[in-house]
Amino acid sequence: MKRSDHMLGIKHHRDSSQGHLGVTFSHLANRCKRLGQAIIILAFLINTRVFAHDQIPGQPQKRPIAIRNATIHRIDKPILENGTVVFDRGKIVAVGQNVKLPKNVLEIQAEGKHVYPGLIDSLTDLGLREILAVEETDDRREFGRENPNVRSWVAVNPDSELIPVARAGGVLVAMTAPSGPFIRGQSAVIQLDGWTVEEMMLSGPAGLFVDWSSVHPRDSNDSKRRQERERRLEELDELLRAVKLYAKGRQSSEDFVTNVRLESLVPVINREMPLIAHADRQSEIESAVTYAASQNLDLIIYGGYDAERCSELLKQYRVPVIIASTYRLPLRRDDPYDHAYTLPSRLKRAGVAFSIGGPGLSGPGGSASARNLPYHAAVASAFGLSEEQAVEAITLSAAKILKLEDRIGSITPEKDATLIIADGNILETETNVVEAYIQGRKVDLGSRHKMLNEKYLKKYSSR
Repeated sequence: MKRSDHMLGIKHHRDSSQGHLGVTFSHLANRCKRLGQAIIILAFLINTRVFAHDQIPGQPQKRPIAIRNATIHRIDKPILENGTVVFDRGKIVAVGQNVKLPKNVLEIQAEGKHVYPGLIDSLTDLGLREILAVEETDDRREFGRENPNVRSWVAVNPDSELIPVARAGGVLVAMTAPSGPFIRGQSAVIQLDGWTVEEMMLSGPAGLFVDWSSVHPRDSNDSKRRQERERRLEELDELLRAVKLYAKGRQSSEDFVTNVRLESLVPVINREMPLIAHADRQSEIESAVTYAASQNLDLIIYGGYDAERCSELLKQYRVPVIIASTYRLPLRRDDPYDHAYTLPSRLKRAGVAFSIGGPGLSGPGGSASARNLPYHAAVASAFGLSEEQAVEAITLSAAKILKLEDRIGSITPEKDATLIIADGNILETETNVVEAYIQGRKVDLGSRHKMLNEKYLKKYSSR
């Protein structure tokens, strides 16, 4: 069975009209042909060493560690100069200037360095794609328009070369999500270190991802598009009605037959899992918020280009926004050149909860540029946010939107020891992350980028 079949989380059933596995012989022939192509490409990938990275996942923490004399960016409290952070068994146990160190502690002298929580990419497809030109390494989407039961984390490749690259930039946590034309599937929050997906998982499912731009027409004066919008909303209404009936039937009968598509939507109608609507334009955002309110759904907006125009509505229904990067071109010809750059500061002034994501699914470079997450926040800092607010937008604010603020997002006792040590301001391109820890495990910060850099420095320095 293909990895994409596992991603669906379903089993094949008999279909007498199409053979034992519900596929025709012609389909089988096509699959065999594609399998042959995949084997050839796989051999190529292995021989060229781009299929798996060389970094070894960190070992569980065995003794207390104290980072001393550093500038500590606690996020939930003011910056602490010449401070100490102590963590043990994967948890932060003390933060302060006069901290009593436990026995057998490993001390890290960090004069002149900065300690931050691990950066959080609020939404990306990291781990789901490697080389866009090679179909077999792109596992972002399934066939069809409605795939609520797709589980993105099942398809995550722990050996992706892009994960160490993002990690070296300070990104230690990411919500990875599938793509698709309408109901894309379920997202998950993963830690960027581990032998297997199970070791990397922090939270899943974390949300149901829907492309709301496919629901709402851009031109409301176009009668055909309005009709298409009504048709798609009716489809969604019918699907949610079926889920509610299914949920009631499941409770009333022990012999109830499981339907994986409907089962996957039960947490959504019960507000146990948010609906993440990809929406940028004002009409799309207003439509998504109005629909979620009418169905009593927990909603997150991803994209949010026009979110400031909808600020009162977003605040009224407490809908947060994941800004899809600040490296974006204006959406309309008459928009200011810096519209995307100033969006975080405008949302801050309007009182709308938000986080800043990296390139995600819509920005330049996609998951290959996840390492640039701090620079998206830096742009926001240059265009209205303070530096502290910009860092918060890629740490604690993201954790709150992902409902993980009790575990990550700030340097706080009892939270996970998921943090980075940098040799300067993390928002500046000259800064390097010198050490990183995920739940107390020291992370290998090597990457293919660094390896190639060292290789060619040696090559040209000898000439």
